[in-house]
Amino acid sequence: MLRVRNRTQGETPEALLSIAGPFARVASLSAEALSVAEWSVTSASTFLSATSLGIWLYLTLGRGMFWHLRPFDDDAIEHPAPPRWPRVVAIIPARNEAATIGETTSALIRQDYPGEFSFIVVDDHSEDETPRIAQHFAKQHNAESRVQIHLASPLPPGWTGKLWALDEGVRHVGPQVPEFYWFTDADVVHAPDTLRRLVARAEQDRLDLVSLMVLLQAKTLPERALIPAFLFFFLKLYLPRWIADPNARTAGAAGGCILLRRSALEKIGGLAAIRSEVIDDCSLARAVKRAGGPIWMGVTRASHSLRAYVTFAEIRDMIARTAFTQLRYSPLLLAGTLAGLLLTYVAPVALIFTHPATARILALAAWLLMSLTFLPTVRFYRLSPLWAPLLPLAALFYAYATWLSAVRYWFNRGAQWKGRAQAPRRV
Repeated sequence: MLRVRNRTQGETPEALLSIAGPFARVASLSAEALSVAEWSVTSASTFLSATSLGIWLYLTLGRGMFWHLRPFDDDAIEHPAPPRWPRVVAIIPARNEAATIGETTSALIRQDYPGEFSFIVVDDHSEDETPRIAQHFAKQHNAESRVQIHLASPLPPGWTGKLWALDEGVRHVGPQVPEFYWFTDADVVHAPDTLRRLVARAEQDRLDLVSLMVLLQAKTLPERALIPAFLFFFLKLYLPRWIADPNARTAGAAGGCILLRRSALEKIGGLAAIRSEVIDDCSLARAVKRAGGPIWMGVTRASHSLRAYVTFAEIRDMIARTAFTQLRYSPLLLAGTLAGLLLTYVAPVALIFTHPATARILALAAWLLMSLTFLPTVRFYRLSPLWAPLLPLAALFYAYATWLSAVRYWFNRGAQWKGRAQAPRRV
């Protein structure tokens, strides 16, 4: 009868250890590796949380208090009247603005400016009834002598559409040369005292350029979710305190409302000096400041935009029109911007769900600081404070639109505006 003996029967403990040793060693090394990996993840999470919090501490305390709107809210400031009210000519470039040009024209006619004031609507080859409607409202208000409708000549190579229309207006002012030009958009309605306040500020502080960011609409869901963030990001990039500082390089303006001294425009060589710029408002401010002219930019609720954004796609396209231009069409700056947006705005929320308690606390502090700095902008738009913590979602959308801006540029569809590609790729 055969008997099967246990292979380990009679074997010494030393022999058993020699057999199990290699397996135990492998298990030990695996545990050590897991421990190192877990430590690395913990350290990385803590580092990212601390970095994000550091960014928000800098943005809150070290970047010109851009988020504190009241110091540059023009509605809260009174300016003394100058000894003499200078002559002003407003120039309104209009391309397919039949839906808004009537209200814009009426608001300009109703300006209570004490000095001599007239304006030119430059029709930039509209395919609708824009010039006829503007003329109709001028006649309705018995202001035909103050309103001129000018048809722009064909867009020449090297010019962007809006700057060409503005230049056409400047060159067709007439024999009475103004001391100031007022560049405004065909979809903006100004309060009756807007021009008077602009000129009073310019004369009091001897400014060559005064600009106001008019109130954008925040009525639809896409507007409420994204438009306050647009103002927040814009002011973070173009800080009003630094714009007003003659020793700082920062220069910026909002194209919907720019009062420009004629002598300053002549000093920079006219609008031809910036004729190819897509971000025309900030380029104009930069040129004036480089030439030694003092400038100022603020915000207002009294003047507002009529342009409505019903869908998220419309706001996406508005952002994508100039985002990659702002990055100077650089893939490196694009990558850095996208990484910065994620680290600054998205990481604090994502890191709240990580394991290390320290990382969670730091991330939560960063998110709280972000929400508190965004809150004044939310309140400026008279929205619920509950929108403030949702800024990371808006930042994700802006990151996507910025990436799309680059893609469109690479496919030669950059800076689309009114059927024109204003930033074609140079190959």
